[in-house]
Amino acid sequence: MKVTELDLPKTIIEFLHESGIVTLYPPQEKSIKAGLLDGQSILVSAPTASGKTLIALLATIKHLIEKKGKIVYLSPLKALASEKYSEFKKLESIDIGRKVKTQISTGDYDQTDKTLGSNDILVLTNEKMDSVIRQGAEWLNDISLVIADEVHLLGDEDRGPTLEIVLTKLGLLHKPQILALSATVTNADEISKWLGCKLVESDWRPVPLWEGVCDQGTVIMQNRKNFQIETSVRGLPVDLGLDSLKNGGQAILFAETRTRSVALATKASDAVSKYLSEKEKKTLDKVSQKILEDNEHTELVRNLATLVKKGVAFHHAGLNQNCREIIESEFRNGEIKILSSTPTLAAGVNLPARRVVISSISRYDVKYGINKAISVLEYKQLCGRAGRPQYDEYGESIIVANSNSDELFDYYINGLPEPISSKLTDDKALRVHALSLISTTPGIKSEEIIDFFAKTLVGFQERKSTIKFKIQITLRYLESEELVKQKGGRFIATEFGKKTSTLYIDPLTSVYFRNASQKISKGRKHTIGIIHLITSCEDFFPKFSLRNKDYESVGTLLENHAEQLIENISEYDCNRSLLAMDAWINESSEIFLSDNLGIESGDMHRMTETSDWLIHAFYELAKLEKMDNVMEELDILQTRVAYGIKEELVDLVKVRGIGRVRARLLYKNGIKNLDQLALIPVEKLAKIDKIGPVIAENIKTQLKKIR
Repeated sequence: MKVTELDLPKTIIEFLHESGIVTLYPPQEKSIKAGLLDGQSILVSAPTASGKTLIALLATIKHLIEKKGKIVYLSPLKALASEKYSEFKKLESIDIGRKVKTQISTGDYDQTDKTLGSNDILVLTNEKMDSVIRQGAEWLNDISLVIADEVHLLGDEDRGPTLEIVLTKLGLLHKPQILALSATVTNADEISKWLGCKLVESDWRPVPLWEGVCDQGTVIMQNRKNFQIETSVRGLPVDLGLDSLKNGGQAILFAETRTRSVALATKASDAVSKYLSEKEKKTLDKVSQKILEDNEHTELVRNLATLVKKGVAFHHAGLNQNCREIIESEFRNGEIKILSSTPTLAAGVNLPARRVVISSISRYDVKYGINKAISVLEYKQLCGRAGRPQYDEYGESIIVANSNSDELFDYYINGLPEPISSKLTDDKALRVHALSLISTTPGIKSEEIIDFFAKTLVGFQERKSTIKFKIQITLRYLESEELVKQKGGRFIATEFGKKTSTLYIDPLTSVYFRNASQKISKGRKHTIGIIHLITSCEDFFPKFSLRNKDYESVGTLLENHAEQLIENISEYDCNRSLLAMDAWINESSEIFLSDNLGIESGDMHRMTETSDWLIHAFYELAKLEKMDNVMEELDILQTRVAYGIKEELVDLVKVRGIGRVRARLLYKNGIKNLDQLALIPVEKLAKIDKIGPVIAENIKTQLKKIR
């Protein structure tokens, strides 16, 4: 089907042509014929790179033209949300007789963003959408189209329950057109029936995918054609990557752990560098230099910069956003030839290669601290990265075997992805979402709560009696901890329960904070005690377990700050994240954190982001309990966490343009507070290292605004 056959205005057809879209892919054509542009709700179950984004864009364009209402795009990941926001932002350039506004929002779950309602297209994470629903935003009634991406993640323990609740609430209350986008799954018909969608299934890919297994240098592909690769001491995963490179293709090597991903990249580096042209070497030298200039020189960063010069890189959650974006960009540009990554890359940004090598069918499970075999669905997601549209005539996915090639072939290559099963009856999920339902529906009866959950996916998949039993246990817990109360068979949330729900934290965390705050003594500091509470609560992530050499450090920390503890704890009640957060707020460098604690900048960023949110939640709960002494300390600690500073710099960082480094330099130059900053002449301020005339002027301007 040509795009000219679509019932769309000429300006839209021209926009599509300018974007290089002339003919629709089969899944796109199937969606059109299923009624996509006529308001029909649809579930599209198709492989990666089969054109699902264009399906979403076409549905969005139709709603914009007909002024049907707001369009909400739901993403499971912030990185994916940013990528899709860029796509949808392009629609603002189309002339449809009015100005189209697009906005992205992915954080601050308890904050009401009043600007959201003034936009036509909203790109939100599932959690942000859930938060908006909890707050009862008026514009919810104006939603006419909901696009839910990566719907197969309904079966994910962490992300699935929130997506399930959001889709249930939107479907029941607002009844918009739903466009659900999913990888290929075996029970797509069940999911589509639950959503009230017409099912569009396709196994079509723009680039054919061939799957195979490599055992001792022999590769056996799906069609049972065998070929040999040149083996070396570098190991089969690297040899498979180099084999692809010889034929002009890039490769992604998936490793089960961070350490292995770095090791594979290192083993490949010298061999890959021989394939680089002089022009490529010069480009990669500049990329390497940029990595060093923009980041502290931790061992990880130095290693990455060295490998990049040789045309290889690694990619995992320990790298900060800056490094990851550079690596992703240069791999897309074709400068980086082989990329070694943990499986998290497969669920994130769009980054294809001609050949995907799965070095192990195991992956490290952070939650349980063990390696476990990946599912068939996860394997298919990894495969989905093989084959670059516009670059490759085919894609290859090869599993590295260990004398078990027949088993791997049968289970993964010939196997069907596991059916999606709801994870909403997980204890945490039920606590969070049952409280949310009661909080937003005062006076709801227990039967009505059960009826609501019966309309979720879990209601399609489990007996109502099972759901009823689990909900009754959850309600008893919420009532016993005074998060909800019951009167005449009806439930309402207490002020404590309402606050817990709007703060978007697990009730278990909220109760933990409340109980601990009652033990806080007036007239003394509790910094280490609060950090311990934050890093050990249910919602904190990532938690790093203590290594043998860390126990002494934690013991010393607790002993030196015994007066700050809220609870009677020992080193066995702590984790390494406590040490990291203490080091961070005492201005330790990324090099120190990496060398001494094994905490990389990407990990530290997530820890500070999570801590900032949890300290804010603790502050709001303390405010509810009128605990002024705790509130003041939490306010100071939140600033220290945000900037990674000692308490003496808190005043200075109130000025925009003054962060961790400049605040310390100002302090060393005798400027210790805002009063002293106001008195110093701008010329003298400009002479301080890392400031200069322009920044000095800006600092003075910003200072006037806050005084």
